[in-house]
Amino acid sequence: MKKLLFFVCGLLACINSKGADFETANEAVKNMCVGWNLGNTLDSNSGDINNMWIEYWSNRTPSDYETSWGQVITKPELIKMMKDAGFNAIRVPVTWYPHMEATFNSVKLISSTNTLTPWDRANDPIGTKIQESWMQRVHEVVDYVISQGMYCILNIHHDTGSANTAWLIASESDYAKQKDCFEAIWQQIAEEFKDYDEHLLFEGYNEMLDSYHSWNYASMATPSGYDNTIATAAYNAINNYAQSFVDVVRATGGNNSQRNLIVTTYGACSGADTWSPHLQDPLRNMKRPSDKVENHLIFEVHSYLDIKDLSKAKSIVDQMILSLKSYLVAKGAPVIIGEWGTSTENGYGLYRQNMLSFARYFVEKTKANDIGTFYWMGLSDGEHRSVPEFNQLDLKDAIIKGYYGDQGYTAIRRPSTYQQSANGTIYNLNGTPTSQPDKGIYIQNGKKFIAK
Repeated sequence: MKKLLFFVCGLLACINSKGADFETANEAVKNMCVGWNLGNTLDSNSGDINNMWIEYWSNRTPSDYETSWGQVITKPELIKMMKDAGFNAIRVPVTWYPHMEATFNSVKLISSTNTLTPWDRANDPIGTKIQESWMQRVHEVVDYVISQGMYCILNIHHDTGSANTAWLIASESDYAKQKDCFEAIWQQIAEEFKDYDEHLLFEGYNEMLDSYHSWNYASMATPSGYDNTIATAAYNAINNYAQSFVDVVRATGGNNSQRNLIVTTYGACSGADTWSPHLQDPLRNMKRPSDKVENHLIFEVHSYLDIKDLSKAKSIVDQMILSLKSYLVAKGAPVIIGEWGTSTENGYGLYRQNMLSFARYFVEKTKANDIGTFYWMGLSDGEHRSVPEFNQLDLKDAIIKGYYGDQGYTAIRRPSTYQQSANGTIYNLNGTPTSQPDKGIYIQNGKKFIAK
């Protein structure tokens, strides 16, 4: 009989995992509990080839980028605050293109207009090698999360999207051009973190769009509102990027051989609402990549709903969950909503009570359907992160109570030590066998499970 440590969500890091016994993707999604995005930080970038202001007006240090969108330098205390509040996973968005081989020497100041010349990407490309100083800073922030026993999701972020700096585009021709660079970035990231345990997950790419910058579904922004040829090429490209990502990470070996990996639908579209017959197309056309191991892939979508009509917003959540289960979970992998929030005043002002009610409902319903959630960026914002403190305590409470119930997180935060016999029976601290352990995360027969 051997002693095993039992920890609730925030203390999972003490369980030592190796590639051979990594938890499955389904287990990971459950064990993440509820998550948050460290947004507008390592993902910050100039975002416009015609105004590369960070590159021209700063020394281009990691801190210059980290603070350029109004956030402060991330410190471990911020992550600890999130953990103590009941969040057990942090998504760390990272934009890589400014931190590679491009010199941005083509960007000059036009003194007469005080404007900048465009970045000449053709003659000053991003290359394939990540700057060491940037990788070191990313590594530090990942360690802040992992050291708290939390899950960390690391991704490629604003290298995708609608900005004209985005270079990862959902088209087959662009995939062919960018495949080598995309794979080179993931090979470097995977090698950097190959010895990390199951608490670190990789997400292949963020919100990748077609060349028309179509949201909601591919080709929506074309003159006709839908073009089957463009849409098909976009969905094929997404599946190609996803497969490349999985293949490259697996090939690096070590713990990456069974690390849980996340692939995102076209535009991170969630299939929410019914105003177009094409809204579910990103889900229908998303393939689960082939993999050398079973049960270590996760699908990701994002969700930002209008909450002016609270009842309608809640009904859309219900419909979205059904779509996610029908079109993604049915393909053999769990789902996380890697970003969520609202599109209505960010939940302030007139619709604040709607926001609080919606947030709790959103988390309750997704949890009940084994879907993970990561709130986008708010809760602690700007200078509040320096304290650190929550500047939206009511919203934090709504999210936490949505997951843990009315008593919140602190009511179940009771670390204890348990023993188990060879046949898997769990014993409590005084040696009495129990088949009904308290709420928390346990190990039985070498496998983690959650007692609810």
